[in-house]
Amino acid sequence: MWCIPPEEDAAFVCAMEDVLGVYHRPYDARRPVVCFDEKSKQLVAETRTPIPARGGEPQRDDYEYSRNGTANIFMIVEPLRGWRHVSVTARRTKVDFAHQVRELVDVHYPRAERITLVMDNLNTHGMASLYAAFEPAEARRLVERIEVVHTPKHGSWLNMAECELSAMERQATGRRVADRETLCACLAP
Repeated sequence: MWCIPPEEDAAFVCAMEDVLGVYHRPYDARRPVVCFDEKSKQLVAETRTPIPARGGEPQRDDYEYSRNGTANIFMIVEPLRGWRHVSVTARRTKVDFAHQVRELVDVHYPRAERITLVMDNLNTHGMASLYAAFEPAEARRLVERIEVVHTPKHGSWLNMAECELSAMERQATGRRVADRETLCACLAP
């Protein structure tokens, strides 16, 4: 269920219409619309071998598990091109975000004039994060290639990358995953 918080009506609708306006733009390879989001994944291993499914009975897993830390999944999606890129990192910091933005600009879209980046208002999702990670000239170079469009507060569901993360959870990562290597393998194309 989603709703527009009564005290946030004007701000919510304004940001929502900004995002929907961006999604309505025609495809332009020189000015791609790219959605960005991330998700933390708890890494847990089985402590007992599951009993396999058989004869109409589902697999049985023990409730006990071994916690092996966490990993972070970055999701980048260009909906009109039908393209997505997933990266797994150890953490979710401003510096990690900045490195994802640099990869987006320099590796995935080196020929784009300007990239419209749709993302939520997470504390690390600001262009200031680039200045925390890089020298000012490098941060400025990257900032000038990005147009940021934030989803409204309580409206991150408007970000298509969040929808991709949800589908990924149902299809690949919604089970116990013991380590980063296994997580990467689950997400490999």
